[in-house]
Amino acid sequence: MVNPQIGDALKRYFGFDTFKGNQEAIIESLLAGNDTFVIMPTGGGKSLCYQLPALMSEGTAIVISPLIALMKNQVDAMRNYSETDHIAHFLNSSLTKSAIEQVKDDILSGHTKLLYVAPESLTKEENIEFLKTVSISFYAVDEAHCISEWGHDFRPEYRRIRPIINEIGTRPVIALTATATPKVQHDIQKNLGMLDARVFKSSFNRENLYYEIRLKTPNIDRDIIRFIKQRPGKSGIVYCLSRKKVEELAELLTINDIKALPYHAGMDSATRNANQDAFLLEQVDVIVATIAFGMGIDKPDVRFVIHYDIPKSLEGYYQETGRAGRDGGEGYCLCFYARKDLQKMEKFIQAKPLNEQEIGRQLLAETAAYAESAVCRRRTLLHYFGETFTEENCGNCDNCLNTKKKVEAKEELLAALETIAALKEKFKSEHIVDVMLGRATPDVRSYRHEELEVFGCCEGDDMKFLATVIRQAMLDGYIERGVENFGVLRLTAKGREFMRKPRSFKVVEDTDFSEDEDEVPVKGGAGCAADPELYAVLCALRKNIARNLKLPPYIIFQDPSVEAMATTYPITLEELQSIPGVGAGKAKRYGEEFVKVIRTYVEDNEIERPEDLRVRSMANKSKPKVSIIQAIDRKIDLTEIAQSNGMDFDQLLDEIEAIVMSGTHINISYYINDIMDPEDQEEVFDYFKTSESDSISQAYDELCPAFSEEEVRLMRIKFLSEVGN
Repeated sequence: MVNPQIGDALKRYFGFDTFKGNQEAIIESLLAGNDTFVIMPTGGGKSLCYQLPALMSEGTAIVISPLIALMKNQVDAMRNYSETDHIAHFLNSSLTKSAIEQVKDDILSGHTKLLYVAPESLTKEENIEFLKTVSISFYAVDEAHCISEWGHDFRPEYRRIRPIINEIGTRPVIALTATATPKVQHDIQKNLGMLDARVFKSSFNRENLYYEIRLKTPNIDRDIIRFIKQRPGKSGIVYCLSRKKVEELAELLTINDIKALPYHAGMDSATRNANQDAFLLEQVDVIVATIAFGMGIDKPDVRFVIHYDIPKSLEGYYQETGRAGRDGGEGYCLCFYARKDLQKMEKFIQAKPLNEQEIGRQLLAETAAYAESAVCRRRTLLHYFGETFTEENCGNCDNCLNTKKKVEAKEELLAALETIAALKEKFKSEHIVDVMLGRATPDVRSYRHEELEVFGCCEGDDMKFLATVIRQAMLDGYIERGVENFGVLRLTAKGREFMRKPRSFKVVEDTDFSEDEDEVPVKGGAGCAADPELYAVLCALRKNIARNLKLPPYIIFQDPSVEAMATTYPITLEELQSIPGVGAGKAKRYGEEFVKVIRTYVEDNEIERPEDLRVRSMANKSKPKVSIIQAIDRKIDLTEIAQSNGMDFDQLLDEIEAIVMSGTHINISYYINDIMDPEDQEEVFDYFKTSESDSISQAYDELCPAFSEEEVRLMRIKFLSEVGN
């Protein structure tokens, strides 16, 4: 039953008749003067938990929030509920001196009920001194996960909140977050000095969200365009890790008739805010963004969230996917996964302090395990946040809709439990697996664990399978992860019982993402084309042309280009140029015969062409590509070109390869002549002339150790440009 006083206030200030979930109990706790800790998923109504008590209490509530944009949104929202603007203010670096004075006057006069401050502003001496003179009702720490190094958005400034609160004057504290693992929860409570706080934890289960992981291939752009075009008029967010990719993808979507805009922290604030508003006002359907976008953005009808890159942590993933379907309607969460993306992120981690490196690696490992796991996505996610999902099949994720056969793992689980016990429950999964496999690593030897009876108890078994057994044993409650020492595995009562009375234990083997993503186009073939029959016809035509010209078939058009033709049915030279890898030069040289064959095939078979699948590429429009072409024309050293464009040498070669593949002729002979003898050049050139494939890995296998991978790549560029363009 709703507390009449609180219920009346809810109706008076916000116009609502009922509370959601734990809101009422949380508000009662805070009004009673208790430190209160709230874990509530995105869309659960966290803000009301401190806004309403602030309006009902004497004095001003201090709300500590991490983002200026978020503060502004919150203040604007509160002012909309009130007759006057001075009900809520923010205090941060964006304000002028006169604006700051106005804020202070409103607070001292008793008009302001909520003051939003950034942690950086809270630490300023003049603000501390001012707040000492203010009647404070309570402190609210929003986005409290920022306190923990194990959270997805760690901010060192948040660690200073408690000492400053003590300096200003202690009052009740409410900490709120949308994502917190047991480890992060402990860190927050410990750091804020509220271990005795009343804790309110809502379920993390968002039943309306569909979770899917797909292998990230070189066709990812086409896959995303197809996905969005199948949902015309629906709002969505595409998350990318880099600002460069955000800009590129937003442009690509736009030229493919998708209303999209970019959003990242590197843009000027006016453009950034304008793009955000355009999305909120539904002037565009899609926002392409870094993780800078979304915190505090209340758009209830986001119908899909796409991750172009796997996130750095499961907390980040949950937070970002949580922006879909906040109204309870459809929410499709699609994430593209490639192991090489994880490797890139691991390289970034290496630049951080050692303790942050260890944390970063563990968070990445959790994310990889989630992506590769074949068990219910929902079950895995909820377990990560300390919640048990008892149903075997949620019916709303890719794994549950495509269930795999279970295999018996009784002996492996027993071995894992016995090893954990023998190691005194003090080690992480990787170390435990090493001991089980009998791998005498430096770490294993340092603890003399190679002398234990359990050492090598699973010798010859698959490392990946043992890791799978351990993860699924955690999901089933046989093993638990330590909170203080994150990652350390301990036995549960259920696990100890299993050791006494072993019984059947079946697991689902992980999905294999071990394919070399770089080789996907080569391996593609008819299976990647929508029309295998047309693909075969086009391959025969390509082979015929190549034979007459005494060239390898891939010189005419590469496999991915032929696949795209057999998917989108281009029947004009203009349409053909929208195919990836087909520039104006290639279209003019070889295109007429191909479009003629496709046109006849379409007419003979009465095919209705899928207009929405014809993906226009950005060819050579991007600034880096233009500057690279111009620099090569001026015969500038390739190393210098890479440096001037902020790339390493491999990235430059990637760009040059893309330029050549699109049909643009470039001449890098001046650079190659400086590093390779003419006879060596001729040998590699002749290899590509006779090879059935332009695969770098195949070429390198054939030509090493006489030639480096870099030399092979450079010569392939020279060959493709001179012969193909």
